Amino acid sequence: MPDKELAERVARLERQVADLTERSTDAAAARVLAAGADHDVAQVRAELRAHTGTLNALRQDQIDLREEMRDGFATVNRSLRQIIGLLGDAQPEAETSD
Repeated sequence: MPDKELAERVARLERQVADLTERSTDAAAARVLAAGADHDVAQVRAELRAHTGTLNALRQDQIDLREEMRDGFATVNRSLRQIIGLLGDAQPEAETSD
């Protein structure tokens, strides 16, 4: 009877060792996958920061361009008012000389 019990205990221990070995292999594979996922996440974050920087630079360019356009239109409007004023001053002289 003791030999049979010993054989059962040994068989049970061998199954447990096999299970632990399999779990260890699974854990190692999970660590490799986790490291790969961490690398991928870091890469995506870096790309996101780069895109955010690009969009912020584009936004600033749009703001600067809008300000330049407003200044340019203001200059054109002043020049047109001056031309209209000069033309308005010149018209009565043309009418009186007829």
